[in-house]
Amino acid sequence: MTELIGSGVELMLVGMGIVFVFLAMLVVAINTMASLVQRFFPEPPAAAVVVPVTTANKTDKATIAAISAAVHQYRSKNQ
Repeated sequence: MTELIGSGVELMLVGMGIVFVFLAMLVVAINTMASLVQRFFPEPPAAAVVVPVTTANKTDKATIAAISAAVHQYRSKNQ
């Protein structure tokens, strides 16, 4: 019985060791590939976004009238 438990523990340690080595190699491979991609294929610099500057807020009176009519109608129905 003791020999069977010893074999089981040995098999467990070998299996865990193999999994640990595989995961460590996977981390090294991913980090190496990431550094190679960043070195040989860098991201292009972000293009400058030009935001047009408006000097005046141009909301036409028809839009303001439609919004206030909708608000008035909503408030009158939901009281």
